[in-house]
Amino acid sequence: MNQPAPSRGPIATFFVGLWDVMNFTRRLILNLLFFGLLLLFLVILVMVAGSGGGITPMGERTTLVIAPEGALVEQYTRDALTRDVGRALGDPSVEEVQLRDLIRGIEAAKDDKRIERVLLDVDKLQASGWASLREVAAALADLRASGKQVVAFSQGLGQGQYLLAAQADEVYLDPMGGLVLEGLGRYRQYYRQALQDKLGVDVHLFRVGEYKSAAEPYILDAASKESKEADLYWMGDLWQRYLQDVASARKLTPEAIAAGIDTLPEGVAAAGGDLAKFALQQKLVDGLKTREEVEDLLAERGVADEDSEYGFRSIGLGAYLAQLDAKRNPLDERPQVAVVVAAGEITGGQQPPGTVGGESTSALLREARDDEDVKAVVLRVDSPGGEVFASEQIRREVVALQEAGKPVVVSMGDLAASGGYWISMNADRIYADPSTISGSIGIFGLIPNITRTLDKVGVHTDGVGTTRFAGAFDISRPLDPAVGQVIQSVIDKGYADFTGKVATARKKSVEEIDAIGRGRVWSGAQAKERGLVDELGGLDAAIADAAARATLGDVGKYRVRYIERMATPFERFLGGFAGSRLGSAWLKDSGLARALLVKALPETEAQLRFVENAVKDRNGTPVKSLAYCFCGM
Repeated sequence: MNQPAPSRGPIATFFVGLWDVMNFTRRLILNLLFFGLLLLFLVILVMVAGSGGGITPMGERTTLVIAPEGALVEQYTRDALTRDVGRALGDPSVEEVQLRDLIRGIEAAKDDKRIERVLLDVDKLQASGWASLREVAAALADLRASGKQVVAFSQGLGQGQYLLAAQADEVYLDPMGGLVLEGLGRYRQYYRQALQDKLGVDVHLFRVGEYKSAAEPYILDAASKESKEADLYWMGDLWQRYLQDVASARKLTPEAIAAGIDTLPEGVAAAGGDLAKFALQQKLVDGLKTREEVEDLLAERGVADEDSEYGFRSIGLGAYLAQLDAKRNPLDERPQVAVVVAAGEITGGQQPPGTVGGESTSALLREARDDEDVKAVVLRVDSPGGEVFASEQIRREVVALQEAGKPVVVSMGDLAASGGYWISMNADRIYADPSTISGSIGIFGLIPNITRTLDKVGVHTDGVGTTRFAGAFDISRPLDPAVGQVIQSVIDKGYADFTGKVATARKKSVEEIDAIGRGRVWSGAQAKERGLVDELGGLDAAIADAAARATLGDVGKYRVRYIERMATPFERFLGGFAGSRLGSAWLKDSGLARALLVKALPETEAQLRFVENAVKDRNGTPVKSLAYCFCGM
């Protein structure tokens, strides 16, 4: 039985009440102080985030310095907050350059009377595929043709970077630098002996098409005859185009450049092992100068400016793009051509930028369909493919756009193969660069089996099932030939679906598509010859085509809008803070801030690679068809 609590006397009651009042007052004051300081801190952050980002007026006779750093991408693969914070922390791995931004800056400089010349430094640009590089090279060539002087400087060039530098009026290489053109190659490691003979892993490959060589390394010790034949065919086409592009820019002949490569050992030896001198002798560069000498040269030609880091009046690409953005009219009511980017492997569900999600990319296309201001859509594809079902989800949305009366034009980037072609095939028009890698119409499945591997260490699998196929897809059990028959039937059906849909979309017979399919890869020019591509051209040509199909009139009567995931207000706020001077210094010097932000940032963990994701059991099905092309350079 509970005893009643003893009652307090009046004195005790008074002091207890006084203590409660004092305790409440203390907590109230501390809370008010805490929230006051927090509010003050947030106000300071807002002020700092807004400071240092103002648009600096640009004077006449300015040199535009184009010195991109990081990978050249169709779409940022990291969210804005991750990029800004990583940049503030000095992490070079977060640096990326969007192809659209690079070209936009070059094209704007062509007609900007304040820009007198361009200094091009591509040493820190990580070249991607050849189609993207050719688009940038074409923009630089147009800039040079407009009368704007382009000067390129490098401390050491790869052949992808050199394609851009070659477009300049003058190309200078550091005397201690180097430039070697070597040609295109594609070599892979082959694991059959290591897997099967050494480790006891039996790999079962199911495919349609003798040219579908993506998984050959797991079942062979060397490339098949068909793989070598197909690869050399499209690579040879790309290489000849590269030689022609460089020769045209440098006023040389492709034969002369090819001869320099063939006699590389003798030429370098004659130059005393000096690669810079050899490049000068081959007329690939115009002179050997240090960075300081080039900057002095531009200071003499332009307007000297002691406050500039280069010694002459200049503006960087990022600051120049900010000026262009500041001039945009947020109330622009012109009809729109929407651009949806599909870059990366195609996988199911919602995916971040840099990966094509069956649901997330479909949602962007639906947004374009539902937006009354969008009159036409350009689907920019840069993908090796991926999951068949996810590819089909996106293709259906392309068809739905067309049924809604909105034309869809595909612009292929560096790579639009296999599943990347699947999502493209129904477009009203398909554009590709001659150096785009496309095709690879084929399906494969890969099933490893580790029964012999486990047997080597004395581990065995046994048990019971209610049917003959229960547990039959367990890789620790021998693969039943009947199960292999099921898998091959699924692969055959996938290939029949692929070729059938392409035949319908391209108005050809299934037999015609099969003849150019079977997993074979083509260059963009070769794909056009075979009817898989309609026109050769870049993104601008595709946008103009889409606008014409929607009868939007000439350029200027419509605007182009990219439809993609927008950063949240909180991400934009933190990104602005990280990009400010104070924020950058605070993040770089504060170990605590670094630890807290890394935990809070989205998408900081590396995404699982496509093949690792693809082997997971999803939607209850043990067999999944893949349309993927391991055909990057």
